[in-house]
Parts: sequence; structure tokens; C-alpha cells
Amino acid sequence: MFGIGTSELLLILVVALIVLGPKNLPKIANTLGKAMGQFQKASRDFQRTINTEIALEEEQERKKQEEAQKADNAKSADKDKA
Repeated sequence: MFGIGTSELLLILVVALIVLGPKNLPKIANTLGKAMGQFQKASRDFQRTINTEIALEEEQERKKQEEAQKADNAKSADKDKA
């Protein structure tokens, strides 16, 4: 988890317990958990938005290429008729 080993995590928890006290620690942990959940949700939403925009751009590019191909085919057909 975040490159933190078990011993480092245990040390952080002990220091937090000493600094914050046993009464405040559950409240802070709850708040931190909620904040992390909101951050993950925002991150997922952002990633979803980016993926949607990329897909739309790819679709537009594909349509442009198809239109260019149709125009080239029409020009070739006109040359063949003449």
C-alpha cells in the first residue's frame, strides 16, 4: 500500500495514536476514509471522462477518414467516366 511496509505502517499508527490521542483517532480515521473514498470516486470519474473524450475524438477521426475515402472514390469514378 503506497510502498509502505508493515513495520512502517505500524510505526505511523503508533505515532498517530500518541499525537492524536485514543479519543480523536477513530474520528480522524473515519474522516480520512471518507476523503479517500471521495478522491477515488473523483479519480474514476475523471478517468471515465478522459476515456469518453478519447473515444469521441477517435470516432470523429474515423469519420473524417471515411469521408475522405468516399471523396477520393468519387473523384476516381468521375475520372473513369471522363
